[in-house]
Amino acid sequence: MPAAPAPAVAGPRLLYLPDAAPAPLPLPAPEVPAPRVASRCPPEMVSIRSQFCIDRWEETLVDATRGRPLSPYYHPTPECTRREWERWQRLRSEQRPVEGRSMPVPPPPEWELSAPRFEPMAVSSPNAIPNGYLSGQIAEAACTRAGKRLCTPEEWVTACRGEKNRKFPYGHHFEDGRCNVYRATHPARLLHGDASAGHLDPRLNQVTEGTDPLLRLTGGTPGCASEWNGDAVYDMVGNLDEWVADPDGTFVGGFYARSTREGCDARVEVHSYDYYDYSLGTRCCLTP
Repeated sequence: MPAAPAPAVAGPRLLYLPDAAPAPLPLPAPEVPAPRVASRCPPEMVSIRSQFCIDRWEETLVDATRGRPLSPYYHPTPECTRREWERWQRLRSEQRPVEGRSMPVPPPPEWELSAPRFEPMAVSSPNAIPNGYLSGQIAEAACTRAGKRLCTPEEWVTACRGEKNRKFPYGHHFEDGRCNVYRATHPARLLHGDASAGHLDPRLNQVTEGTDPLLRLTGGTPGCASEWNGDAVYDMVGNLDEWVADPDGTFVGGFYARSTREGCDARVEVHSYDYYDYSLGTRCCLTP
């Protein structure tokens, strides 16, 4: 039985989500359409012009050895998980906003805290909390362990624009709320009083507006679907920024609080490949 959500705190309409009990989504989970033609892609992937396959949903991570889910709220290495878990339990009481002091730190699974080593592997599935806090290096390795690879920038943009080649998955012009991007609430501003502060805080992707999570479950914004031959790729704009294959460091699409109206053309190229924070995830591609 999932635990009840914690009560709202004073000030902005902020709720926080226990790790085992995400708040209900405001939209129904999407049904996965059946492709109109046979595909050489795995069932969790969509065929793009029969040239490559791309994951239908943003990645979640599991331990490649035993298949155990990794917490989506920490950089997926044992040392970083332990360090940030301990660090933010201390720092929580030092935050100036009441939200930053009252919101608990989500605990990682006990095995993840005690494991000397684990190897993140990418999994694409619906209705899951996508893993943030990924560097380009981790994203690349996670896709490789899944027998896939990072998408090239050109592949990613092609898939995002859909078979009608539009700037946004749904059309040629920005429509507020169609994708989970340009949200009014910034989690770092709420928890730390500064949108540029505390970007490794494990709580950031648990912040909600009312009952609507800032970071939604995979496929949780069905109006933001890139259509391909009766099938669809979800959340390519918004939810999390996504690493693509560029060793100099490029991520695309925009995350939920990024102030961008560039849709499939949104791109950030100022961070190195080993950079990570709460807003960064990925999805994988495959040559069939």
